[in-house]
Amino acid sequence: MNVVVIDYGMSNLGSIRRALEESGITVSISDDPEKLDSATHIILPGVGAFKDGIKNLRRRKFHSKLRKIVLQDKIPLLGICLGMQLLADLGYEGGKTKGLGLISGTVNLLKPSVLRERIPHIGWNNVKINRPNPLFEKIPDDTDFYFVHSYHFAPKDNKNIIGVTEYCGSFVSSVMKDNIIGVQFHPEKSQYWGLKILRNFLEFGIKNRC
Repeated sequence: MNVVVIDYGMSNLGSIRRALEESGITVSISDDPEKLDSATHIILPGVGAFKDGIKNLRRRKFHSKLRKIVLQDKIPLLGICLGMQLLADLGYEGGKTKGLGLISGTVNLLKPSVLRERIPHIGWNNVKINRPNPLFEKIPDDTDFYFVHSYHFAPKDNKNIIGVTEYCGSFVSSVMKDNIIGVQFHPEKSQYWGLKILRNFLEFGIKNRC
């Protein structure tokens, strides 16, 4: 197993490394897109604005390489927080910007539905599992995970939604299309069940290639 975490200058890479190592997984963190050629699993983390994220991926020449590895070679990809949002076609944070286009949809600003809701959405909140899927295998419905975000991913096809969270009405907190998965929360900061999410992703990747 060769897990590659993409370093494009917009993530707390130490937290992800520690979370994976707690699960007994050796991980490579790389800012070299050529390292993706030998990956069995890819993690795209991220903290910050959509426009800056895409700009950094393009500057470091990850954009086209990542699309090839994921779409043609079918290597499993997990996008976390901003990394999930970058999977979309378009994002509006910092101006209208094209994303990776791996799961069709747009990234829009959260809008409070009641006065007590604050943006950014920070803290623990539950995820309602939308349909059976390998990412949430053996994880109870309505489990809490840790969130920090102001924007949300709105997929074009509801079939790609696997988790939703009640805040600002409700927003999509996890997506999946074939070998491509995204979570709006931070599994690396979500204690036991967050580690289980990471293990499930890695196990899915193995089963998906068998």
